[in-house]
Amino acid sequence: MPKMVPTSDLSRGMVLEIGGSLHTVLEYQRFLAGKGNSEARVRVKLRDVKSGNTQEKVFRTDERVPKANVDSRTFQFLYDDGDLFHFMDGETYEEKILSRDALGDATDYLTDGLSVEVMVHNEEPVAVELPITVELRIEETDPGYKGDTAQGGSKKATMETGLQVDVPLFLNTGDVIKVDTRSGEYLSRV
Repeated sequence: MPKMVPTSDLSRGMVLEIGGSLHTVLEYQRFLAGKGNSEARVRVKLRDVKSGNTQEKVFRTDERVPKANVDSRTFQFLYDDGDLFHFMDGETYEEKILSRDALGDATDYLTDGLSVEVMVHNEEPVAVELPITVELRIEETDPGYKGDTAQGGSKKATMETGLQVDVPLFLNTGDVIKVDTRSGEYLSRV
């Protein structure tokens, strides 16, 4: 029987068991229910672990939802071969494979050797929780020029994973930057 948790305790990456299937919380937002109604609600964007389909649900803040019984284990990202991503358990050296659909946007941040938390349900990997920040190399961007400053604007840069990030004008191809995995925003040059 899954553990029931209040909707006010939901967090990004949490795995819920709704209608007999597992769903990962992608986003959540508290809001008031509308005109003349001061009751707070929680809007949650969920991804079905097996199919990869996303859906939005709205819960009352006093409602309880079933949290799936999952273990969190540290794995190291090894490589991808198209739509399959390979991870290795650092303790047992066991390899687990997740599909692109199951990982969703996390594929934009996976680099060789990156340590991630993999959520495991009944010995099957179901979701990945990324570190808050990752370091990515700029694969392609317009050249930076002498005199460009951090406050002077931004330009698009394509990272080694294919992710598009707005970066300051002074950065060049080959530079390594720190990116926030929650928002996809540039934080600093490394």
